[in-house]
Amino acid sequence: MNFIETELEGCFILEPKIIADERGYFMESFNESNFRKALDIDIHFVQDNQSFSTKGVLRGLHYQVGTHAQAKLIRVLGGEILDVAVDLRPNSITYGAYFAAVLSSENQKQMFIPSGFAHGFKVLSETATIFYKCDQFYDKASEGGIIFNDPTLNIDWGEESTNWIISEKDRNLPSFENSRKIW
Repeated sequence: MNFIETELEGCFILEPKIIADERGYFMESFNESNFRKALDIDIHFVQDNQSFSTKGVLRGLHYQVGTHAQAKLIRVLGGEILDVAVDLRPNSITYGAYFAAVLSSENQKQMFIPSGFAHGFKVLSETATIFYKCDQFYDKASEGGIIFNDPTLNIDWGEESTNWIISEKDRNLPSFENSRKIW
């Protein structure tokens, strides 16, 4: 597995080594020992989540605060998404910056998003199944969010569309400036 650091400190793209032949392919999608060694972090994932969405669905930007802040390892089991991480760590040199990458079942890339980040994605394919690991359990009282089209963050979600499918909850999230702070 190749671990490629993004311009956001602690946020990585993981590229698996795929062994392919006429039967199909094999890859190791996660190895805790290699993961800890490559990223030099002590992490233990405690919850796996999976979601299914159709083309144009945009979910996010979501995060957890306090002791429930979650690090996430995102992968796509079917389809293709634009995956977005936003640095919310106030003492970080990349505070308020975002990173986006296309993750797909074809490229098999994953994104590791450390705690202290918001996360969101937009589905680019007809459908997409997303699977992600979290190092903290979900806690409703600790959730926070930022509106996807916040002008301060200025995230490039790709083509503009009035056909995006966004939940009422996500359409009513606060701005970056007015969002719940992670500390």
